[in-house]
Amino acid sequence: MRNASIPADPHQRAALRRSAAEFIRLHHGEAQRGDPGPRIAQVFAEIAETGTYRHTSEELVFGARLAWRNAARCIGRLYWRSLRVLDRRELTRAEDIAAASAEHLREAVGGGRRIRPLITVFAPDAPGRPGPRIWNEQLIRYAGYRRPGGGVVGDPRNIGITAFARGLGWPGGPGTPFDVLPLVVQGADGAPRWFRLPPDAVLEVPIEHPEYAGWAGLGLRWHAVPALACMCLEIGGVCYPAAPFNGWYMGTEIGARNLADSDRYDLLPRVAARLGLDTASDRSLWKDRALVELNRAVLHSFDRAGVTIADHHTESRRFLTHLGREESKGRTVGADWSWIVPPLSGSATPVFHRTYDLVERHPAYVHHPAALARTRGESHGALV
Repeated sequence: MRNASIPADPHQRAALRRSAAEFIRLHHGEAQRGDPGPRIAQVFAEIAETGTYRHTSEELVFGARLAWRNAARCIGRLYWRSLRVLDRRELTRAEDIAAASAEHLREAVGGGRRIRPLITVFAPDAPGRPGPRIWNEQLIRYAGYRRPGGGVVGDPRNIGITAFARGLGWPGGPGTPFDVLPLVVQGADGAPRWFRLPPDAVLEVPIEHPEYAGWAGLGLRWHAVPALACMCLEIGGVCYPAAPFNGWYMGTEIGARNLADSDRYDLLPRVAARLGLDTASDRSLWKDRALVELNRAVLHSFDRAGVTIADHHTESRRFLTHLGREESKGRTVGADWSWIVPPLSGSATPVFHRTYDLVERHPAYVHHPAALARTRGESHGALV
């Protein structure tokens, strides 16, 4: 992984120049913009004067879209050219970041229920001026409350950030398994603050089964927009630490992971009980049967609500279409097999039956260790 920090010494500035020149050549080549030399000279002069440089609006859009194209863990990259980019680089205050993040969620559903790929890019890191940070893993996540006697109400993944938000003054929600967490945003002043998401920015889907009437007693729901918020958008050596982006859900992300994983909502035993399955032995395949029905319920519910969602069979075929298109242009697609193959019926999908090159390319969306620590509510005394 490249060091995306803003350079303060000659060696770091040289590295930034190399990354910038590589990106500008890539942009001019793919966008057929002609000789990149004048733009590279302009950028080098800006780096010499300020220690960094500012991307043009066109470069920002190109870089954000290529970062999606290069995302080795994403199966939905066929649509990378459709990513809409909101340039909010002028924003650095926590309250402005929070308001624009809520607007991102509204824009992603476009006033209806058809989810659109979208990224909002806030101020980058610069010498002596860290950019803003969003501590949440996603713009919408559900709280996880520890019970005094043991166990968790809500999402165990979010216990740390829930406790951190409460330490900042958030009073907590009503205590349901699906309390929407506030945004924890760190502005240019370096102090994290919490902000409640407006109800009209959070579209949720009640999870119902197409056949089992008793399913409603589970009281399940999930949010419609999977907007990742903690990853750094790296373009040409410049790091945008707050750049929330979303596509739409693939059903297995909700039905086979978020709701089913034993360290998340762990719903398979409860679903099996609702279905009357024999759970005395794994050989009855009760977990498999419960998993299929849970995923059926997720797809049915999103379809019924008119909210965009993909199924893993269709998305697997589309990913191979993406591979074919990229290879026809002479570009090798990097992919992580363990993420591309769906967590349900993997061998029944075409992406299972081949290998991939796991290569790192830039521009990229990158998980930095400090950002991952923040999603767990861990500051360790160093907020940036």
